[in-house]
Amino acid sequence: MAITANSSVGSAASPSILEKFLYPKDAEGLPKAPLLLSSIIIVIAALGLGVYRWYMESTAFTVGLDYFEPEFATYWMSLLYAQGIIIPVLGAIGLPLLWFTRPTSEQVQAMTPANELSRYVLIFTILATSSILVTCVLGVWVEADAAWHQVTVRDTDFTPTHIQLFYGVIPLAAVGIVLGLVWLHTRMPDFQNRVSIPLFIVAAAPLLIMPNLGYNEWGHTFFYAEELFAAPVHYGFVVLGWGLFAIGGFLNQSIQRVAVLTKFVAKK
Repeated sequence: MAITANSSVGSAASPSILEKFLYPKDAEGLPKAPLLLSSIIIVIAALGLGVYRWYMESTAFTVGLDYFEPEFATYWMSLLYAQGIIIPVLGAIGLPLLWFTRPTSEQVQAMTPANELSRYVLIFTILATSSILVTCVLGVWVEADAAWHQVTVRDTDFTPTHIQLFYGVIPLAAVGIVLGLVWLHTRMPDFQNRVSIPLFIVAAAPLLIMPNLGYNEWGHTFFYAEELFAAPVHYGFVVLGWGLFAIGGFLNQSIQRVAVLTKFVAKK
C-alpha cells in the first residue's frame, strides 16, 4: 500500500494544458471527470466503428463470401494484413514511450492526494467510456458475427465479421489494455511497487484467446464445418468473458485507495 504524501508537496508547479485536460479540477481544487476527453473518445470511436460497419455492410455479401476469390483478397485480406501491421506498431510505439517517459519512484510517491485522486477519476471515466464502447461492439459485431454464421453456415477460412472483430477490434482493445497496465504501474503510487493481479487477468483475456482464433479457423476449415456455438472449437472463447470479470477486482482495489485519498482531501 502506498503512502500518502503531504498535500503541500509539488503544489507549487502550475498544471500544464495536458494535465488540465486529463485531470480537470473545480474551483475548490477537487477532481472532476474529464468529460471532454470521454466525449472525444466516443466521437472518434463512433466514426471509426461506423465506417468499419458501413464497409462490412457494403462488401460482405458481394465480395466476402468466398475466401478463394481474388476479390476477397483485395477487399478483405488486405484489410487483415493492414490490421496485422498497424495494431502491433501502435503497441511497439506506445510501450517504449510509456516506459521511457515514466517518472521516478520519488516523483510518483510524492504525488499529492488531490492529484492522485484526480488520476483515479480519469481511470473511472475511461472504464465508463470503455463500457459504452464494449456494448456497441457486442451489438454491432458479435451479434453480426452470429447472424452471419446463421445465414452462411460456414463459408471460408476467414470471414468479414471475423476479420473485423477477432483480428481488428479485439486486438486493438488488447493493445489499449496493455498500455493502460504499464501506465498504471509506472505512474500510480498504490501500484508502483506491487502488481494488480485482477488487471493483469483483464489484460491477458484478449491475448489468451488469440491461439483459439487460429484453432477455430483451422478446425472449421478441415474438420468442423457446422457453426454451432457450443462446439468444442469455441470453448476457448469463454476465456475472454471470464477474464473481463476480473475488472471487478481492480475496481475494488481502486475504490479502497480512493476511500483513503478522499479523507485526506476532505481535511484540506
